[in-house]
Amino acid sequence: MEPGTHPPCAACGDDAHAACRACSYALCKACLDEDVAEGRAACARCGGEYAVSDPAHGKGIAVEEEEEAAVEDQLVAEGLRGRVTMANQLSDRQDVVSHARTLSSMSGVGSELNDESGKPIWKNRVDSWKEKKNEKKASVKKAAAKAQVPPVEEQIMEEKDLTDAYEPLSRIIPISKNKLTPYRAVIIMRLVVLGLFFHYRITNPVDSAFGLWLTSVICEIWFGFSWILDQFPKWCPVNRETYVDRLIARYGDGEDSGLAPVDFFVSTVDPLKEPPLITANTVLSILAVDYPVEKISCYVSDDGAAMLTFESLAETAEFARRWVPFCKKFSIEPRTPEFYFSQKIDYLKDKIHPSFVKERRAMKRDYEEFKVRINALVAKAQKTPEEGWVMQDGTPWPGNNSRDHPGMIQVFLGETGARDYDGNELPRLVYVSREKRPGYQHHKKAGAMNALVRVSAVLTNAPYILNLDCDHYVNNSKAVREAMCFMMDPSVGRDVCYVQFPQRFDGIDRSDRYANRNVVFFDVNMKGLDGIQGPVYVGTGCCFYRQALYGYGPPSLPALPKSSACSFCCCCCPKKKVEKTEKEMHRDSRREDLESAIFNLREIDNYDEYERSMLISQMSFEKSFGQSSVFIESTLMENGGVPESVDPSTLIKEAIHVISCGYEEKTEWGKELGWIYGSVTEDILTGFKMHCRGWRSIYCMPIRPAFKGSAPINLSDRLHQVLRWALGSVEIFFSRHCPLWYGYGGGRLRWLQRLSYINTIVYPFTSVPLVAYCCLPAICLLTGKFIIPIVRFLNIYAPCLTPITLFTC
Repeated sequence: MEPGTHPPCAACGDDAHAACRACSYALCKACLDEDVAEGRAACARCGGEYAVSDPAHGKGIAVEEEEEAAVEDQLVAEGLRGRVTMANQLSDRQDVVSHARTLSSMSGVGSELNDESGKPIWKNRVDSWKEKKNEKKASVKKAAAKAQVPPVEEQIMEEKDLTDAYEPLSRIIPISKNKLTPYRAVIIMRLVVLGLFFHYRITNPVDSAFGLWLTSVICEIWFGFSWILDQFPKWCPVNRETYVDRLIARYGDGEDSGLAPVDFFVSTVDPLKEPPLITANTVLSILAVDYPVEKISCYVSDDGAAMLTFESLAETAEFARRWVPFCKKFSIEPRTPEFYFSQKIDYLKDKIHPSFVKERRAMKRDYEEFKVRINALVAKAQKTPEEGWVMQDGTPWPGNNSRDHPGMIQVFLGETGARDYDGNELPRLVYVSREKRPGYQHHKKAGAMNALVRVSAVLTNAPYILNLDCDHYVNNSKAVREAMCFMMDPSVGRDVCYVQFPQRFDGIDRSDRYANRNVVFFDVNMKGLDGIQGPVYVGTGCCFYRQALYGYGPPSLPALPKSSACSFCCCCCPKKKVEKTEKEMHRDSRREDLESAIFNLREIDNYDEYERSMLISQMSFEKSFGQSSVFIESTLMENGGVPESVDPSTLIKEAIHVISCGYEEKTEWGKELGWIYGSVTEDILTGFKMHCRGWRSIYCMPIRPAFKGSAPINLSDRLHQVLRWALGSVEIFFSRHCPLWYGYGGGRLRWLQRLSYINTIVYPFTSVPLVAYCCLPAICLLTGKFIIPIVRFLNIYAPCLTPITLFTC
C-alpha cells in the first residue's frame, strides 16, 4: 500500500485498514475483524497475507507479532496453520507469486479460490460483507433516529407529561370583579342604611310605649348583628380548579403509584334506622373508587354491635368480588349499584365494549339476588331470640347486649382476604365495634370516630382519612384524586388539615320544601370561608390529614417567641429589662393552652429506636395518646405506614386494645386529639380546634358531585335534624371552646374566620328575638300603643296625606 493513500474497502467502501500483499485486495478494519472472528485470516481472493496500514503515519506495516500469534492460535484448530506459516516465510514482492502458486497447488484449486458452485469465494465474502455492513448501518441509524429524534407526537406527549409533572395540581379562580364589586357595594350600602335606621330608632323613643319600643329596638339590633356576622365572612369568595391529569403525571398510577394511601371511615349505629342496604351501597362505592386498590382501606364502625350489620357486611364483601371489577372494567358512574341501576339515562352512552350489555344484565341480576339476601337478614332481625343471636359456628354473638360487649374486629377483604373473580386484589374492608361497658362515657359518634382513628393507625396507618356517613355514597369515583390534588401538592398541602366537599342529596323535589339543599350555605358561605382560612367541617365528605387529628400544628407554624430578657441582659443591661404585664402573661398562658398537645415531630426525626422510645417516655406521649406503644409509634410517621418493628401477628390484638372502653381514660382524646367531645355537633368543634392551631382547610367542588346522601323526606325528620344542630351550637357556646373567648392567645385564627364561627354558634338564639318581634304587632293592636312615633310622623307629613291615608295610619 502506498504511503499517504487510503483506498476504499472492497466490501463496504469505507477507508481501508489492510490490503493483501499479493493482489492489493483492501478491507476496512470492521470487515477485517469480522473475517478474523469467523476464522478467515488470509486474503479471500488469493489467500495471501494482509498488510495493515497505519493511518497516523500513512505507511504500510506488517501485522504485529502479538496479533499474528493470536490469529495463529485461533486458526490451529481449523487446520490453517500451514497457510499462515507458509505466508510468514515470504516477505518480498517477488516471492508473493510463488507463494500464491504453492498455495494453489496445495489447495488443489486454480488461481482463484472457488466454492462448490464454482463462484469465487471472495465474491461471496464481499456480498456478505456488504449485506452485514448495510444492515448494521441501517440499525445504527434507526436507533440513533429513535433516540435523538422521536416522532413528533411522542415528543409532544413526553414534553407535556414532563411539564404537567412540575405544574401546580390546583389553582384558585378569583370571582370576577364585575360580580364581586357590586356585591360588596350592596353590602356597604345596606350597612350604611342599617346605621341610619338604628340612629333614627334610638334617637326617637316612644315614651307612651317605652317597653314595646325598647323590645323592638333590642330585637332589631340583634337582627342587624346577625346580618353583619353572616355577610362579612362572604367578603372574599373563591373558586378552585383541580388537575387530576397532572397528579397522575407527577405520582403515576397503578401498582407503582406514588399516591398516598387513604383510610375511609363509615359510621353506623342502628341498622333498623339506617338500613343495611344503604350502608352496603356506601361500602361498595368506596371499594370501587378510581384509586390504587392497595392504597384504599374501608373501616365500618358498628356502634350498635348489631349482628345484622356484621352479616350484611359479610354479604357485601362477597358481592364486592363481582361488583368492583365490573365498575373498573367499564368505568361506570356512580359506582353504587342501587343508584346506578335506578338512574333513568342512556347507560350505553360512550360504551364501546361489545360484552357490556351482557355483563351489565348479569350484574343487575346478581344485585337483585344480593338485595334479596340483605332483605332476608333484615326480616330475620325484626324479632330478637330470647337466648340472643347465635353465629354460624354456634357461639353466641358477643354484641347481644349493645351496652356491654367486648371490642370486635373482622377483616373481610384485603391483602390476605378474598380476591375478586378476576384474581385481582381488593381494597381492605374492616368491621369494627368498639368495646362498651356500663359506667363509661362513650361520647356517641365522636367516640366511635376516635376509635376508628386508633384502629386504622395500628392496621394500615394511611396519612389521610376520609369519613362518610353510612347514607353518603361516592358519586364521583375520582373524588379521592380531587382531594389529593390539594393534599399532595407541596405548595398547597403543607398547611391543609382537611378538604371539605359539599353535601349533595338525592330524592329532593324541585321546590325543596324543607330546604335540604342548603344552597346559600354550601354554594355561597363555604366559598367565602375558603377565601379566608377555609370552610368549616360539616361532618361528612371530608378528607383529613391524620397528623392534624393528632393535635400537631402545621409545619409552617412559627415558634412561640421566647422571652427577650436573659441572664446576660439582666447583668449588663438592667434598664432594658421589661416586666411582663398581666395582659401579656394572660396571652402567653392562652398560647400555652393551645400548644398543650402539640409536639414537634422534627425534634425526634434524627433519633434511633432506643433514643426515640426514651424521648417518648420523657415527653409523656402515653399521657396524651394512651398506653399503646404501637399506636404511639404510628403517630410519629408523618407519611403513614405500619412501623417495621411491629409483629404483624400482634396487630389485631393491639387493635382490640386501642378500642377498649378504658383506653381514653386520663388521656387527651376528645380534648385536644381526634374528634372533640362536648357537643352533639362535634364536627364544628373539631374543625374550630384545627383552625385555632394554625391549620387551614380547602373547599373542593368538582363538576360531578363527589358524594351524595339521603335527605329528610318529611317535616318531622327535618325539624329533628335542625334541632340537633341548634342544640350542638348552644353546647359549644357554653363550653370552654366558645369562639367568643377561646383561641386568642395563638393569634392563628383570622378575625373573619372567628366571626363565621361566632355566627355558627349564636344563630339558635335568634329564635328568641324573632318570636318576640313577631308578637309585637298583635300586642300593639290589642293595646292601642305603637312602637314608632306616630304623632311626630303625622305633624310632618299631615299636609300631604288624605283623610283616608290618615285613617289607615
